[in-house]
Formats: sequence, structure tokens, C-alpha cells
Amino acid sequence: MAEELIGNCLIAQSGGPTAVINSSLAGIVTEALNHEQIEEIYGGLNGILGILREDFIDLAEESQQTIRGLRHTPASALGTCRFKLKKSQDFDRVLAVFEAHNIRYFFYIGGNDSQDTADHISKLAIERGYALRVIGIPKTVDNDLVATDHCPGYGSAIKYVATTVKEIAADNESMGQGDLVSILEVMGRNAGWVAAGASLAKRREHPNDPPHLIYLPEVAFSPQKYLDDVQRVLSKKKDCFVVVGEGLVDQDGNYLATASTQTDSFGHAQLGGAGEYLRAMAEQHLGIKARVAKLGIGQRAAAHCVSLTDNNESFMAGQAAVKAAVLQGETDKMVTLIRGDGDQYSCETGLCDLEDVANGVKMIPATWINDDGVSLNYQFTKYALPLAFGEMEVPFENGVPKFVQLNKMRVDRMLDPYIME
Repeated sequence: MAEELIGNCLIAQSGGPTAVINSSLAGIVTEALNHEQIEEIYGGLNGILGILREDFIDLAEESQQTIRGLRHTPASALGTCRFKLKKSQDFDRVLAVFEAHNIRYFFYIGGNDSQDTADHISKLAIERGYALRVIGIPKTVDNDLVATDHCPGYGSAIKYVATTVKEIAADNESMGQGDLVSILEVMGRNAGWVAAGASLAKRREHPNDPPHLIYLPEVAFSPQKYLDDVQRVLSKKKDCFVVVGEGLVDQDGNYLATASTQTDSFGHAQLGGAGEYLRAMAEQHLGIKARVAKLGIGQRAAAHCVSLTDNNESFMAGQAAVKAAVLQGETDKMVTLIRGDGDQYSCETGLCDLEDVANGVKMIPATWINDDGVSLNYQFTKYALPLAFGEMEVPFENGVPKFVQLNKMRVDRMLDPYIME
């Protein structure tokens, strides 16, 4: 047992939401209620911005029915942001807010940029001698966080993508004309995990099922090879189904398409348009009909297609964060998911240092990509398939999914307003 630390806990969410990010929130709240060391359970609204603005709600005042309902509610119930702490005054403000509200446990649910923020806060608290335990909980559909086997949110995203591939493929098959190129653009930024997940749409005994071509950021794009790939497929089939990751790059490592010249506060380009790029190439150089679909935020918000495995592990990660902080006295760590060694899939939680995961990117192993560069082998299927297993029972009302909303009982502010430049 760790040395007892008594005080309040604060939970916040950051970055792009997922279909199961609220399951981690529910796991933290559920577990925090079991420990007397945690006196109050607060939620920070809109990530680190809510901390700077001292914008807190009392999560202990939410009904247990609402907390349970978070498990089938997508998006970030606490709100989110993409904001980078840069100035020393910002960090000073964070600690001042923590001290004013006696925050002794801080749980931050987010991706690599969020873990970087949590790492800086943790190290500053240690430097200043403020007793604070900081634990990060992983979250991203991109599945690109290092040090963890996989990320909460990924299994549900690829379940939805693979489902959509099968549905569009059925539509394509029903069309009478031939020589159709159907392109689906998916999320993933600099790693191709989401695009690769589309391969789960293939039946094991039918390797030539759609998608026929998968273009990953891990494999430099060659325009001529793409045209040759499409023609090869169309020489055998009446349509060619292509899946492309938004972060596709050329031989020099440059993005093929960006939706904007602007970047966010962490310096990330706004990606989008790779599918349109491939469509234009097919129509211009091959003279055939091509159409493109872009799933957009539907990939991270499809609660109706959540993986039960993903949902359960997301909840488990939230519980593990509280246990690590309260019972083990851990700080400056992120919860990891560790795959079991047995033939049957199993998963348990572990911990890694926040600085080991902050700002890193995990790519698909080259050995999981076939020599053709546009398909995945059994190693990837073995990895990804269990993550998409199981269906979450989502309540419906009036024919549509029923989600919950937090009542958001505000916590009184203790400090003067913070002016952000």
C-alpha cells in the first residue's frame, strides 16, 4: 500500500473524442467512489482550458444511471480541446488552481499531446513540492501511442470502418456498370492503423474480397503504381474498392493532401483530401468512373457500432488509473493495455512513464504489410480482429440511440479569472 494521500481528484478529457472515451470516464468515477482518500470528484470542462479557467463540475453529484449511461454515449462528455500549455504563467496557473481546490489526483484522458501535457504538469508539481499524483489514460482511434499494445477507441473505429466497407461493397456489387473505382478515405494521421483495419471486412476464405487496395502512410505513395494497381484489379473485377489513410505521403515524405494550410496549437496539419486526389488520378489517367466517400468524424462517434471489447477495456483503463494512483502511489504514468500470451485473446493493464509516450508515434510493423504494399497479412489480422469483437447493447428511444448528458453542477471558483493571451 502506498502512503495515504487525501484530497480531491480531477478528471479531464482532451483531443479528438472516440466512441468509448466516456467509458474511461465512467471507469474513473466508479473506482474513485470506492476510495475514502478521494474526497471530491471533479470534472474539468474542455480539457486543460477548463483547468486554466477553473471551470469544474461535481461528478459525484451525477446519478449512477448517468455514469453507467456514459458507457454507450460517444464524444467527450466533459468537453475537449486542442490547447498547448506554452507559457510559464499557464503552468503556474494550473498548480494554483489545483492548490485552491486541493486537487491531489489528476486523471487526463487523451492522446500523445495530452500525455505530454500531463507529463509537464506532473514534473512541475514534483519540482514545486506539491503532492500530486498524475495518471494518463490512453485514447485515440489512430492507435499510434507507443508503449501500449493498442489504444481505447481503436477497436470500435475499425469495427465501424470494416462494417462500412462491407456495406459500400454490397452497393458497388449491385451496380450494373463495370470499371468503377470506389475510394474510402479514413482517419489515422501519420499511421495507417485505421486504414489497415478495413481489411477486417475480408472473409478469411475469400482474400479477394473488398477492399482490394489499402494505401497506408507507412508506404510511400507512387502514382504510377496506384494506376497499375487499379488496372490490375479491374482486369479481374468490375469494380475496385480502395481505402486510403488521410496521412498518405509521397516519396519525399510530404502529405499528398491537406484540408488547410493552418496547423493546430501542437503544430499538426489538418489532413483531408487524399481520397479526392486518388479519384482525380483514376478519372484523369484511366478514363474511368471513380467516386469517393469520406467517413470523417463518424469513425470516432459511431456508438451504435462500438466493440464490446473496446468498451470494456476503456472502462478497465479508467479503473486502473485510480488504483495505480491511490493504492500504489504511482504518478507521472500512463495506463497501458497489455495483450496476453495465450491463444485466446486476453488483456490486462500496466503502466509506462508519461515521457515515454508523449509526442511519439507507433507505426504498423513493416512485417505486417504484404510485399505488394496495399494489403495486410495474417499478423495484422491476428492483432486487430479481437479488438473489434463483441457488440455493445445500446438503448434506443423513438428509433434512435439514447445518449446521456451530464447535469454539470458547477464547482465554485476560488481564484480570480485568468486572462489568456
